Amino acid sequence: MADWDGGEYQARFDEFAASGRNVHGEADFVTALGPASVLDAGCGTGRVAIELARRGIAVVGVDASDSMLAVARKLAPEIVWVLGDVAEVELGRSFEVVLMAGNVPLFTPPGTQPALVKGCARHLAPGGALVAGFRIGEEYPLDAYDADCAASGLILDQRWSSWDKEDWGRESDYAVSIHRHVG
Repeated sequence: MADWDGGEYQARFDEFAASGRNVHGEADFVTALGPASVLDAGCGTGRVAIELARRGIAVVGVDASDSMLAVARKLAPEIVWVLGDVAEVELGRSFEVVLMAGNVPLFTPPGTQPALVKGCARHLAPGGALVAGFRIGEEYPLDAYDADCAASGLILDQRWSSWDKEDWGRESDYAVSIHRHVG
């Protein structure tokens, strides 16, 4: 996993927001699903989790970077932030949505993506949705992601090429997917 500097990472999104860019596309997308609870898997500095909580959704953030979580804890100490690997952490509860925003599967060590998906699926409530957005490429082909979801008891429900729900096609270089828990 990359060695992240939470302050530098957050500063980039603060600059985007100050310039008028919408930095809440992922939160808009998830909010439209109407969940009462969300696990933000690979939450980083908490940008999405904090916005979801602001909108009244119960949220827990998990990240493997202490530096990223230090920023998240400073920005929103009222949210539960858990230091850990999503593939291994056991929170003892389930969520209506588990979210992997910001290319999370691409930042995990090669070959660990199946365990990452399984860790996400383990925290889904029956009928819950795993929502993931990441750049499509050789690091983790979309077909491999779909296969890992299927192996974890999840089926593809919907897919777009952006958080703004632009149509997805095989030529797209980014995918936002919803896989549902069938259990």
